[in-house]
Amino acid sequence: MGFTAICYKRFCALAVFGFLFLGAPSVVRAQDQQPAPDNSKTNQADRDKSSATADQQKMNPADRELTRKIRSAITSDKSLSTYAHNVKIISRDGKVTLKGPVRSDDEKASVLNKATEIAGQDNVIDQLQIAPKKS
Repeated sequence: MGFTAICYKRFCALAVFGFLFLGAPSVVRAQDQQPAPDNSKTNQADRDKSSATADQQKMNPADRELTRKIRSAITSDKSLSTYAHNVKIISRDGKVTLKGPVRSDDEKASVLNKATEIAGQDNVIDQLQIAPKKS
């Protein structure tokens, strides 16, 4: 191998080295990224033993069908936000608990009305919250 080939290899190695350490903005600017959202305060409510959680959903056919019908009614309403489409629906022995954020009072009323029409007036527990406006 000649002198020129050795110099060329060294030049290429230095160029790659320089790019890796000087030209990689994701490594250099990692501190500029936003911190991950912290929803631990929201999740603390689910630690309360008396609070209904999604894992308490009964798996008997009647409760599964009740949940399916309510979810279908909510998601088929395209005027509702993604928040409303994703509320937790927990059915236990014919009683339905609705939990999670919605965008407005109107959305909350709409979700509650849909669940009440399907499950019955005295069978819906409202634990929905109005999410704060995006800033």
